[in-house]
Amino acid sequence: MRILPLLTVIVACALGAACSSQQGYATGQAWQQNECNKIIDTPDRERCLARARQSYDTYQRQVDDLKKNGRAD
Repeated sequence: MRILPLLTVIVACALGAACSSQQGYATGQAWQQNECNKIIDTPDRERCLARARQSYDTYQRQVDDLKKNGRAD
Protein backbone atom coordinates (compact mmCIF):
# COMPACT_ATOMS: atom_id res chain seq x y z
CA MET A 1 0.00 0.00 0.00
CA ARG A 2 3.02 2.30 0.12
CA ILE A 3 2.74 2.97 -3.59
CA LEU A 4 -0.88 4.13 -3.37
CA PRO A 5 -0.09 7.80 -2.53
CA LEU A 6 2.30 8.03 -5.47
CA LEU A 7 -0.22 6.47 -7.84
CA THR A 8 -2.88 8.86 -6.59
CA VAL A 9 -0.71 11.87 -7.42
CA ILE A 10 0.23 10.49 -10.83
CA VAL A 11 -3.38 9.75 -11.75
CA ALA A 12 -4.52 13.16 -10.51
CA CYS A 13 -1.84 14.87 -12.57
CA ALA A 14 -2.62 12.83 -15.66
CA LEU A 15 -6.36 13.37 -15.47
CA GLY A 16 -6.30 16.99 -14.42
CA ALA A 17 -3.25 18.03 -16.41
CA ALA A 18 -2.62 20.34 -13.47
CA CYS A 19 0.91 19.04 -13.04
CA SER A 20 3.77 19.50 -15.41
CA SER A 21 5.97 16.51 -16.07
CA GLN A 22 8.60 18.22 -13.94
CA GLN A 23 6.18 18.52 -11.01
CA GLY A 24 5.23 14.87 -11.38
CA TYR A 25 8.91 13.92 -11.43
CA ALA A 26 9.56 15.96 -8.28
CA THR A 27 6.66 14.25 -6.52
CA GLY A 28 8.00 10.85 -7.47
CA GLN A 29 11.49 11.77 -6.32
CA ALA A 30 10.22 12.98 -2.95
CA TRP A 31 8.36 9.69 -2.50
CA GLN A 32 11.49 7.75 -3.48
CA GLN A 33 13.63 9.71 -0.99
CA ASN A 34 11.16 8.83 1.77
CA GLU A 35 11.40 5.18 0.79
CA CYS A 36 15.22 5.37 0.73
CA ASN A 37 15.25 6.77 4.26
CA LYS A 38 13.61 3.55 5.46
CA ILE A 39 16.69 1.53 4.44
CA ILE A 40 18.77 0.68 7.48
CA ASP A 41 22.05 -0.20 5.74
CA THR A 42 23.90 3.13 5.29
CA PRO A 43 25.69 2.38 1.99
CA ASP A 44 22.48 1.03 0.44
CA ARG A 45 20.52 4.03 1.70
CA GLU A 46 23.08 6.46 0.28
CA ARG A 47 23.01 4.76 -3.13
CA CYS A 48 19.25 4.91 -3.13
CA LEU A 49 19.25 8.59 -2.16
CA ALA A 50 21.81 9.42 -4.86
CA ARG A 51 19.45 7.98 -7.47
CA ALA A 52 16.46 9.74 -5.91
CA ARG A 53 18.25 13.10 -5.98
CA GLN A 54 18.85 13.04 -9.71
CA SER A 55 17.77 16.36 -11.18
CA TYR A 56 14.91 16.58 -13.65
CA ASP A 57 17.29 17.96 -16.29
CA THR A 58 19.60 14.96 -15.94
CA TYR A 59 16.61 12.63 -16.10
CA GLN A 60 15.27 14.37 -19.21
CA ARG A 61 18.68 14.15 -20.94
CA GLN A 62 18.79 10.43 -20.25
CA VAL A 63 15.28 9.97 -21.65
CA ASP A 64 16.20 11.98 -24.74
CA ASP A 65 19.37 9.94 -25.25
CA LEU A 66 17.39 6.70 -25.00
CA LYS A 67 14.88 7.97 -27.54
CA LYS A 68 17.65 8.98 -29.94
CA ASN A 69 19.26 5.57 -29.69
CA GLY A 70 15.95 3.82 -30.26
CA ARG A 71 15.95 2.13 -26.87
CA ALA A 72 12.76 3.71 -25.56
CA ASP A 73 9.26 2.80 -26.68
